Amino acid sequence: MLYNHLFFDLDHTIWDFDKNAEETLQELYHTYKLKDLGLHSADRFIERYTLNNHQLWADYHLGKISKQVLRETRFAKTFTDLGVSAEHIPHQFEDDYVAICPTKTNLFPHTHQTLSYLKDKYTLHVISNGFKESTEMKISNNGLDVYFEQVIISEVVGVNKPDRAIFEHALNLAKADVSASIMIGDSIEADIRGAQDYGMKAIYFNPEGKEKPADVELQINCLSELTSIL
Repeated sequence: MLYNHLFFDLDHTIWDFDKNAEETLQELYHTYKLKDLGLHSADRFIERYTLNNHQLWADYHLGKISKQVLRETRFAKTFTDLGVSAEHIPHQFEDDYVAICPTKTNLFPHTHQTLSYLKDKYTLHVISNGFKESTEMKISNNGLDVYFEQVIISEVVGVNKPDRAIFEHALNLAKADVSASIMIGDSIEADIRGAQDYGMKAIYFNPEGKEKPADVELQINCLSELTSIL
């Protein structure tokens, strides 16, 4: 199969969300003196936040909650889960996190080398379920804008992956045929099955080596593998 257009997810596929979030939360743990609130381990706080945030994002992908609910809930629930009473939760914490985290520059290994190689052979695009301002900041701050022809953001389009409407919008914008397009992403539900349900091929980015579902045909553990299979 010959492809002309490659569509990438951004968070957890190119931009290392968890590593960038951890850096940000380590800083905020000290800025807000969370130890004084009884939170004696920054790692435990980050671990609880990560669990809550991943679940909320999964709900957001599926349209179960709004952006506002996600942002209002993830830290409030984390603090509450760890025994901090509502009146002691620092409510500026979310705003500071949103301002700082997208400025972080941790990418998955071989991102620039891989995208540079692929850009000479294909037209590259992003389809992200992220929010407009933070997505644009992540791409700009990391010098990723030189690789991508179109950046499709669910908040702008009005639908999230795995809704087929965002894939249709992306391919129409790129003037790409579905048979000549492929999606690369880390989310089985949003990226892989979303693309497959639309009729696109998809490559599962699986850096943690999780068990691959039977209906997922192609997977990679490192972005550099794309240079040998595409």
